[in-house]
Amino acid sequence: MADSGALPAGFGELEVLAVGTVLLVEALTGLCLNGLTILSFCKIPELRTPTYLLVLSLAVADTGISLNALVAAISSLLRRWPYGPDGCQAHGFQGFATALASICSSAALAWGRYHHYCTRGQLAWNTAISLVLCVWLSSVFWAALPLLGWGRYDYEPLGTCCTLDYSRVDRNFTSYLFTMAFFNFFLPLLITLVSYRLMEQKLKKPGHLQVSTTVPARTLLLCWGPYALLYLYATVADVRSVPPKLQMVPALIAKAAPTINAIHYALGGDTVHRGLWQCLSPQRSQPDRTR
Repeated sequence: MADSGALPAGFGELEVLAVGTVLLVEALTGLCLNGLTILSFCKIPELRTPTYLLVLSLAVADTGISLNALVAAISSLLRRWPYGPDGCQAHGFQGFATALASICSSAALAWGRYHHYCTRGQLAWNTAISLVLCVWLSSVFWAALPLLGWGRYDYEPLGTCCTLDYSRVDRNFTSYLFTMAFFNFFLPLLITLVSYRLMEQKLKKPGHLQVSTTVPARTLLLCWGPYALLYLYATVADVRSVPPKLQMVPALIAKAAPTINAIHYALGGDTVHRGLWQCLSPQRSQPDRTR
């Protein structure tokens, strides 16, 4: 499937088309919504704050995930991987780096909201910039390790996209997986859970919290939990016992994260709505400015 148009084992023509269509819808939706998030930061002065910088970091990471999904969607619709082995390594690295950045940006945003609501102090620009740099440097570091020999990237079961190879279970894969998963999934999930839990305890009176304290952790668990379970299962059992179609489900679920994050973190606020409406409707906003 990587080099030809032959159908991969375990997939039919309709199933390959369905996977490609789902990936295409997820990619285009994620690109549009996160593009609006980035546009809102650039065009709306009220949103140029340290806290919203963390939202911007999440939007950039999710844009990268959507671009990765777009490449996978095109390859699926072509029924082959047209970019060769080096393209597979680049695709795996880019997708993994942006996925880790998305997860860690969610945790950084959770901590930023805890700092805002519980300490009643504004997040400093230096702190926000440091968090963003830490998130991206860490994500690139962990995603680059498989290129250097600790872990490896390979084709997904469909053969039209690339990710961390979990089919060859050895000490190299196991050591990388558990170390990477601790720092880039379980620790961010713990930070997210604890931050929002402390916010609930600190501000028990209704109406004091203007953000949801349950959606972020649920999003991390629902979108990235299936991938984590698949990887962990591969360390204790033969992953070939899992049908190829079922192995593709975590990838499809994870590609929905950019859409969910954009709706929850960025596009649900009134300030964003008003600002985007002014940006997208200049002919209407111009009379408003002259009044």
